[in-house]
Amino acid sequence: MGRCPTNLGDAVRNAFRGRVRSVPQTRAVIRRRRVCVSCNFRFTTFERIELNLPLVVKKNGARVEFDRRKLRASIALALRKRPISAEQVDASLLRIENRLMSFGLRELSSDRIGELVMRELRKVDKVAYIRFASVYRSFEDVEAFADVIEELQPRSSDGLASQRLDDTDT
Repeated sequence: MGRCPTNLGDAVRNAFRGRVRSVPQTRAVIRRRRVCVSCNFRFTTFERIELNLPLVVKKNGARVEFDRRKLRASIALALRKRPISAEQVDASLLRIENRLMSFGLRELSSDRIGELVMRELRKVDKVAYIRFASVYRSFEDVEAFADVIEELQPRSSDGLASQRLDDTDT
């Protein structure tokens, strides 16, 4: 069999006509082993589904494309030094993106995205939730932190937040 020119682009073009073995990695990424029909050069490609996510409407009215990297960086900052794996972060990002697509909207406010992130962080890690909320809601005093922490306290049967033992007067 003849050899492809040293130009990898030719091998890639030929490989798309050659043999392909798909190996699903996750729901969002497909790994394909490809072989050039001319030279049998083998290589791997990773395909990611391109999602049509809504435009983000910022507080100042500007419209920007949804940026997964920016969202990941915000979540990673909130989770800094917390015992959360990269796989858990990726799963959270995927759930947020799926939720954004399920709305079926062309535009979505940054406030709505922030609320989705807070809801996700609340499930994943309470400390990260408080960190993110403090920036997202622009906490200015200790009472704001206390309010969010109170939201996280389990409720008793009478609907009131259960008191801790150190808060009782005995």
